[in-house]
Formats: sequence, C-alpha cells, structure tokens
Amino acid sequence: MRRRATALAGLAALSMTVLAACNPADPLGGELGRQPVRVVFFEDDSVALFDQAKAALEDAATIARRYPTAPVRVLGFAAPDTDHTPIAGLSRARAQHVAAELVSRGVPRARITVESRGAVAFEAVPIESRRVEIHIGN
Repeated sequence: MRRRATALAGLAALSMTVLAACNPADPLGGELGRQPVRVVFFEDDSVALFDQAKAALEDAATIARRYPTAPVRVLGFAAPDTDHTPIAGLSRARAQHVAAELVSRGVPRARITVESRGAVAFEAVPIESRRVEIHIGN
C-alpha cells in the first residue's frame, strides 16, 4: 500500500512539473513559436487563389483558431513592375483578400493586422514576390 501511495505521489509531482514546463511564460507551451509562416502565392495582377493557397489558408485558420489569443499578421507583397503601374495597391488587395478568407474561416477580424510591403525583388522565380505571408503569434 505504501508503494502505491509513493508511486501516486511521484506521478502527481511529475504531472505538475510537466504542466509547469508547458505553462511558464508561454501559455501556448512553445508550440506556436515552432509554427512555420504560411505563404499564399498569386498570379501576375491577380488576387485569385490557387487550390494550394486555399489549403494554406485553411491550415493557417486552424492554427489561429487553436490559439485564440495569438495575433495574426498578414503581409502582402508584389513583384516589381517594369511599366510603373501602382503595385502597392495590389499587395494590399492581396493581403486584405487573405485576411477576409481567414475571417470567413472563423478567425476574428480584430486579431488580424494587414500590412502591404509593396514591391520586392525575387531571388529565383517571379512568383516569390507575388505572395502573402501569414504569421501567427509573435
């Protein structure tokens, strides 16, 4: 009987240690910090979503709903335009479209901030610049 009581006391102490480790300064247990940035890509001069983009949006919405206090940042980018048409508006429109899609998937609008980063050069392929990044958490 004494062994069982000692084992139960040890198990209770271990449970408290595990709970404390998951909940010190980070109420999310550090898991949110390991989440990747979700990226949605677009065609030239478009805000239309590919099927892969819809999957990335659903994934981001699932994570955002899982952590209801985590902020959600949506950053819009556009490719540099050689004929000097206004592209800052396109990067903002893309980001706003993605934010609206997140809201339609259950993420409260009050948690989402939208930023337009405008034109950015690409490293390898032009589609790199035509993107929206979804950052969840800090």
